Amino acid sequence: MKIILTQEVSGLGTPGDIVEVKNGYGRNYLLPQGFAIQWSKGAEKQVTVIKRARDAREIRDLGQATEVKGQIEGLKVTLTARSGNGGRLFGSITPAEIVDAVKAAGGPALDRRRLELPGHIKTTGSYPVKVKLHPEVTATFPVNVVAAK
Repeated sequence: MKIILTQEVSGLGTPGDIVEVKNGYGRNYLLPQGFAIQWSKGAEKQVTVIKRARDAREIRDLGQATEVKGQIEGLKVTLTARSGNGGRLFGSITPAEIVDAVKAAGGPALDRRRLELPGHIKTTGSYPVKVKLHPEVTATFPVNVVAAK
């Protein structure tokens, strides 16, 4: 089955890529989740629109990615969350909350889908978070989760 990706899917590609996948994977997962659209000649023209939008928000090249990596790794990101006894949080920290905290700490705007968390963040403490800025550049920065007073 030939499909056009509308979002980044790890192991497959980036938005606008035309890929060949097994019928069940495309029909049962990628299409219903909105990660892809079915390929057609008309849809292939939409690929140019998707790629133009991606280029507008994506980090341009390796040099810019390493520059952003330096900015991110120098940040001290702190999140406050309500917690109970023993530092256990009510809920968990989401990638969207981390992106907002990075922006509030003076860092660049990041895409939450590019964050790689070390599992679910459900207790207070410091956690290493990875951001895939470019296929060849990954930045790691600590996120400190503290209890709200």
